[in-house]
Amino acid sequence: MSPLTTEESHQCDVLPAPRLASSSRADPAHPSSPLTPYDTDSTPDTENAVTMSAENLPDDALQETSSALSSRLAPATRKLCVRHQRMADEGTNVKLQQSLDALPVEERETVNAIWSSFSSSPHSRRELILRGILTMCCFSQLSLLTEQLSQLIRIDPFTVLPREISLKILTYLDATSLCRAAQVSRRWRCLADDDVLWRGICEQHIGQKCLKCGWGLPILEKRRNRGLPPASPLASPPPSAPKREITDASSSRPTKRPRAQMDPHSHASSARSPSPPASRSSSRSSRPGAETLTRPWKDVYSERLSIERNWRRGRCQVRTLRGHADGVMCLQFSETLQHPSFPIVITGSYDRTVRIWNLETGAEIGCLRGHTRAVRCLQFDEAKLITGSMDHTIRVWNWRRGECIRTLRGHTDGVVCINFDTNVLASGSVDSTVRVWNFCTGEAFTLRGHRDWVNAVKLWDATKSTAPQVDPSESPLRIETGKMLFSASDDGTIRLWDLARRTCVQQFNGHVGQVQSLRLLELDDGCDEDANVRALNAVRISENTTADDPAFDESDAYTVIMHDNTTASPDQGHEGHVILSSLSGKRGTRSKKPVLVSGSLDNTIKVWDIETGQAVRTLFGHIEGVWAVACDKLRLVSASHDRTVKVWDLEEGKCTATLSGHRGAVTCIALGEDKIVSGSDDGDVRIWNFSG
Repeated sequence: MSPLTTEESHQCDVLPAPRLASSSRADPAHPSSPLTPYDTDSTPDTENAVTMSAENLPDDALQETSSALSSRLAPATRKLCVRHQRMADEGTNVKLQQSLDALPVEERETVNAIWSSFSSSPHSRRELILRGILTMCCFSQLSLLTEQLSQLIRIDPFTVLPREISLKILTYLDATSLCRAAQVSRRWRCLADDDVLWRGICEQHIGQKCLKCGWGLPILEKRRNRGLPPASPLASPPPSAPKREITDASSSRPTKRPRAQMDPHSHASSARSPSPPASRSSSRSSRPGAETLTRPWKDVYSERLSIERNWRRGRCQVRTLRGHADGVMCLQFSETLQHPSFPIVITGSYDRTVRIWNLETGAEIGCLRGHTRAVRCLQFDEAKLITGSMDHTIRVWNWRRGECIRTLRGHTDGVVCINFDTNVLASGSVDSTVRVWNFCTGEAFTLRGHRDWVNAVKLWDATKSTAPQVDPSESPLRIETGKMLFSASDDGTIRLWDLARRTCVQQFNGHVGQVQSLRLLELDDGCDEDANVRALNAVRISENTTADDPAFDESDAYTVIMHDNTTASPDQGHEGHVILSSLSGKRGTRSKKPVLVSGSLDNTIKVWDIETGQAVRTLFGHIEGVWAVACDKLRLVSASHDRTVKVWDLEEGKCTATLSGHRGAVTCIALGEDKIVSGSDDGDVRIWNFSG
């Protein structure tokens, strides 16, 4: 095969250029029409020659010749490249033919000869002709070429590629690029808004920090069914109705209906894909026959991105709850309760009361009285509330009814901290002891070792504990193996206890002041230990918030101070920006390990490696002692005696925001996905809401 033949075999069937009509039809009153898409080898001279020779043939030969000519001139399936296919769709040749018809016959013949010669040339000769033409062009012609080529060289890949390949290409784009792609055309928007793409972005960011941009988005699991009756908000949940009461008794329909008569929504909802995190709770609580509501993953991502931006920029709305007559010492809130249908925050105070609030409206809906001295600690769940007081007692409450169910006595001094799980309650006291109570047997035992007040206790199920295994049957309280307990004390130490063996297995030393608070969480392995150097950042934004209302109380004023933060936004994809914690493992994988976070009156917050007992990071920023800390996978917050609340990026050791507004020391704090709740010695409870 010759080189020319090989080269031509890769050419597309180029649309023929407009041609000049034959001389017998060259009439100005009848302009020629564009050439139909026949074979490019067919020229007017060849067609005329075949026609003239056919006039002298017999009828049989004439019929054979006509059929051969018809088969040659018949439109065949063309093999066009992307560009010439677009030319055929846009009718480019028709426009050129109109311009050609406007010229005199002699000029038409000249132009047609140039086009025909170029069209019949192979690629190598075409390149040579083009180079020669370019050397002859002046700047005006080159400007025309530039203007035309800027449009001709553009190719929409998504009009050519299959949808699957187009979606694969779009998976390499970040959120901002996808949003911009959706503005190009309707086809691009249909591809860029595909649920598969946005589900991947959500899985990359929601509930964890992205390995590329370093941002994480909140899960927002607080979505739930809010259609429950509002009456008697603290009453116990209504008992479940018998199965026969679920159906309409007044209806005359049979108890078993044919499938064709059943509610189609119940089948449609079961066949759907899993709903986004924001709508899972509503789908779980939906009644039989109700349609499962889902949202596009793009909306799920957008909602969470807006909240995370508010966190990063310090945009929040503040509500103050007032009712306590003395300082607030402890609090907890929950947004995932099945009953009541609204979020609850419970606070304990030096005024010896425990108050229950509607977190949405700020209304006080209950007040529990019974302790004779200050309430220093509390914890609640769906069934019960447990409080500890300086009157040496621990009380168990039915917080919905406001009834004290049981009073636990065992400490010889005030109870400062408590923590419980499904079957174990631990309490720390001013008497320097930790007492462990078993819900199943009602028995208790005491752990001794601290030399001063025990300010914090935290239970931990160490499934991979390095402690020797003990047979649960040998334990008097039948506490399962691996049940551990952390305790923090005014003696400056943190101890780790094995509850099955009732012994201290590890001690954490490092704080030079009284340790006041403990929290457990999982972090990516391989944290940057030098990141705490970046904790002291220059102040970037200081925003003072006041109200224009004349009735505005100055005690409601607050200040948000933002600190330098160079972390890229999750919608700005930086392929090279990978957080340091991912460098120790494979790309896209995370090695998790539990870490301990402690706050102390030495003005610092420490992050501890539980396996080694060493502090891997120290956070500096508060100018007075830290009373409380709270954290999740995305951030850490701390409450201090300097009347401020600080928000930290734990993985990078940065203070991202400082919240000011309390008139006294901030003594307790709780962290949610879109809010912070803090209590102070001034008696106020403040809700810092970042949901916008």
